Amino acid sequence: MTDTHKFSLAVHGGAGTILKANLTPELEAAYHAGLRAALDAGYKVLAAGGAALDAVTAAVCALEDEPLFNAGRGAVYTSDGVQEMDAAVMDGATRNAGAVGGIFGPRNPIRAARAVMENTDHVMLIGPNALNVARDAGLDFAEAEYFFTQARWDALQSTLKMRKDGVEDDDPARRHGTVGAVACDAQGNVAAATSTGGMTAKAPGRIGDTPIIGAGTFADNETCAVSGTGHGEVFIRYTAAAEIAARMRHAGQSLEEAATHVVMHDLANNDGSGGLIAVDALGNITMPFNCEGMYRGMVTQEGLFDTFIYR
Repeated sequence: MTDTHKFSLAVHGGAGTILKANLTPELEAAYHAGLRAALDAGYKVLAAGGAALDAVTAAVCALEDEPLFNAGRGAVYTSDGVQEMDAAVMDGATRNAGAVGGIFGPRNPIRAARAVMENTDHVMLIGPNALNVARDAGLDFAEAEYFFTQARWDALQSTLKMRKDGVEDDDPARRHGTVGAVACDAQGNVAAATSTGGMTAKAPGRIGDTPIIGAGTFADNETCAVSGTGHGEVFIRYTAAAEIAARMRHAGQSLEEAATHVVMHDLANNDGSGGLIAVDALGNITMPFNCEGMYRGMVTQEGLFDTFIYR
């Protein structure tokens, strides 16, 4: 491809956001700052002529480092009170991909996913060997204290109490929280990266859509790059990310048409609350969601930064 493409980047910090009535001005500012930090990290890569894959990795690392978001340092807890993290990356130029499931230890799970892609013959690893691959790649590890956040621990206790009382609510913010990034670089290559702690009080060993290529993460230069956030089981059943690409490839739909249909029809009509960010090889971005809100942001080649929470 030529170097005449416009580069762009989009990030998300999860859908099913805090209800507007409960969001203080200070917390709202902190979320916007976290999204902007991720955009800055990815934009720096793209503006220097870097690859989309490096940009999405950098952006997601910034989100994993911010305890406000449910990934890396801010990951939620399983019903057993431990943190199990999933992550995936995909390169649209080659369709190479890497993913990890249910891991704990690497400071940035997205780097562990990339290590699987670059240093093994496989796409997804779980368990002890996923950690071995991360260690062999020289990645930073951290202890439980680093990943502990009082808000996530309190959310677990609240959810467990509701379950015990038989009155668990259907708050989407409890069911899903994920971070992700998609980018198109100046060469017209696209990439996607997604990372999550999963659902609050999820069953130990539960893997969501994030590390499943074609469900919560996908990238292909011929169509688009997608990173999803929502009710993971539904994203998996409806192969949400791959469906967008299929609609573009086979039905000739635009990025926006395809993404909107999947989010507002396929997912919304089947208990699939959530949303996604997507970009095509022309740098077009779309960020549809079907719930209260989605922490999200985008930046274009012109250096125009925007971050949003609600509609």
